[in-house]
Amino acid sequence: MTLVKICGVSEVTHARAAAALGADFVGMVFAPSRRQVTLGQAKRIASGLRKDGEPAPDARDADSLEEELTRRRPLLVGVFADQDADTINAICDDVGLDLVQLSGSEPWEVCAHIRRPIFKCMKVRDGETAEQLMMHVHAGAIVLLDPYVEGTYGGTGKTLDWSVASEIAKQTPTVLAGGLTPKNIGKAVRVVSPWAVDVSSGVETDGAKDVDKIRGFIAAAKGSEA
Repeated sequence: MTLVKICGVSEVTHARAAAALGADFVGMVFAPSRRQVTLGQAKRIASGLRKDGEPAPDARDADSLEEELTRRRPLLVGVFADQDADTINAICDDVGLDLVQLSGSEPWEVCAHIRRPIFKCMKVRDGETAEQLMMHVHAGAIVLLDPYVEGTYGGTGKTLDWSVASEIAKQTPTVLAGGLTPKNIGKAVRVVSPWAVDVSSGVETDGAKDVDKIRGFIAAAKGSEA
């Protein structure tokens, strides 16, 4: 079954709602964004979802993360962009993050310096082929596909070419992002067959997370294979 990440969460109530509704990952943004959280907000969300002292998963691939999810969920993802590895690792330890998402222009090699499992964002430009994109995929992280929009790190509501994403998902575990909503997620999962899907603006109303939309998104994403 497709895994679901609800991203851009900044309120404990929304994080708990996502968890109760079946989210596998809850994402908090530490990169410059209108959804950026402070360390205080992030700690409150983390403490609202789990017991103190739970260790971060010792995992680097999709299979081991799925095994971790059988023991506890949701896992907490910190979204970073063009920040140094020492800063990322320190925030992970301070907040208690389980995974890191790199959404900037970081070289793939930086993954080796991060002490958490990683989603490495690849910005897909119009006209790029799966073959071209796969040339940049290396070991050490799970690929997250997001459409390229100049001047932003994500959360734009723009979709990418799902046929390209489908070809990549056949070759490596893939997280599909970009323009996903409760209305189109079922089709996206059927077309792409991603390992996981990632949504932020698609479950918001007037810039704030909408619990009804989160409910509809998770139900449609996880029910589309039925």
